[in-house]
Amino acid sequence: MDKLDDVSIATLRAANIGEDLLPSFSRDDIKDLFPGPENFLRRRAIWLVVNNDEKVRASPPTGGSDLSKDKASTSKFVTLSNPEYIVFTDSELEQVRRSYFEQKRLGTEHSVALSKELFCRLIRNTMTNMISIARATEDCRYPTKHEVNAMAKRLVEYYPMIKDRSSNSDWEHVAKKLMKRLSNVRSPWKAKVPPSKKPRQDMEVSSDVSTTDYDGDSSASTIILERSPISPMGIPVLDPSPRASTPLQSQDSSDETSGSADFMDSQKTQARHYKTLQEMYKSKKPNKAAITHLLNLEFESRRCFITSDVLREQDRPAKILEAYPCFRELDHVLDELQRVIQPTNSQYISEMKSRWETFYSKVQFYGVMKKAMKPPKTLNEVEHVTAVFRALPLLFSSSTMPPKKLGLSSEALFHVLTTSEDPDGFLRQRPLSCPVVIVSEGNCMIAIGNMPVTTFNIERFNEGLLYLMAYYYALHLTYPKCISTLLSVLQTEILQDSIHEQDLTPSYKKAIGKWKSFIE
Repeated sequence: MDKLDDVSIATLRAANIGEDLLPSFSRDDIKDLFPGPENFLRRRAIWLVVNNDEKVRASPPTGGSDLSKDKASTSKFVTLSNPEYIVFTDSELEQVRRSYFEQKRLGTEHSVALSKELFCRLIRNTMTNMISIARATEDCRYPTKHEVNAMAKRLVEYYPMIKDRSSNSDWEHVAKKLMKRLSNVRSPWKAKVPPSKKPRQDMEVSSDVSTTDYDGDSSASTIILERSPISPMGIPVLDPSPRASTPLQSQDSSDETSGSADFMDSQKTQARHYKTLQEMYKSKKPNKAAITHLLNLEFESRRCFITSDVLREQDRPAKILEAYPCFRELDHVLDELQRVIQPTNSQYISEMKSRWETFYSKVQFYGVMKKAMKPPKTLNEVEHVTAVFRALPLLFSSSTMPPKKLGLSSEALFHVLTTSEDPDGFLRQRPLSCPVVIVSEGNCMIAIGNMPVTTFNIERFNEGLLYLMAYYYALHLTYPKCISTLLSVLQTEILQDSIHEQDLTPSYKKAIGKWKSFIE
């Protein structure tokens, strides 16, 4: 760790990571700790340290056994002509691998086997990564049999405990599992092109596999997404009008200088990431980690699309959720909030929830002191949260009154359904189009305007305002005037996001001043 800078060392120590854990790090692990292009050199330095450590462990002492060479000599990378693939690994797989080589030194390596769950995870994630990279290099391209065979051989070399000792070939059963996983992936062209009008060219890649000479070289590795070659690929247009709102078309392409070429290359790359993201969401169970990774890569283009003027305020939620269905899941919306406010802080969400718990406990005393609520002594958990949420707009009041049809300002935040109320009927009559939490007996639902978006367990009702703030940020929505002061306080105190000068209204200054004096 002496080769790393102070920031890298401090981050590793904050995550309780020592030198003993570094050798098990994968590229994804390093990216989780140091995301963003500004940390590229740090990620590279750590990766070099990891590889150097493996090489050092591969050199046995004089006269010692050379069994340790087997562990480090197998590279994670499969170098093919184009593209490049990388062996999937995680902490559990690396732990089994280390255990295998430790037992091999004792001659009892046959006692170490990879569990069925880990083997299925290895096959599933390996093929998911290969398909993502293949599609990123060329539209609707799939890994060829040559590439699958090379990956199978590399997996057996890297994880020798998965060898098939009952047959002459060690790796063919792995290749069959990978090909079976590949065959279960439905081509996106099948539903779009009638076979009578156009031959099934999407299968030519697979049929061409049998004629491809396989040289048996498995010294290749897994695919690196950032290094795959760029091919022009547009993003599907959501609106056929001239002002079609797509992540690419919302960019300013008027600059024709030399810097424009780099800009367009970047946009083409992000366009490929967007298409890969859309294809992944056609499956029944999309890989959440892979989607998060693509959302990170495509962030710049996505935010330009979301914040552009081509989307009207009333149409923005539906258009964005149509383009990015992943934002119907709370985890992805909270991740987007973190990308917007503190993209380099991987602990942001947990820190935000901790600040909210502190704020939530203090604001109850503040509400009782201001006589905005009664002491919640005999209330159950849902009634307790309801009482606090109703008091918040009174404690941090805005100068604008809510619409008469709305009633209380708190109705802009949440609504508790009565036994005779229908959620759809309530949404149709609602005068505001801002995000709202609708509470029923069984669960909670977040809706925007008259459009239901997602549901969550009622036990998480106390975090409902955090989810609303996440949707305000992810979909770039404007605060309703009747609760703008409260949401501005949450923005500065809980989200730790600065507020614009134009939003420093007298109501906000007065409310935040009283709150600061109370907590001090």
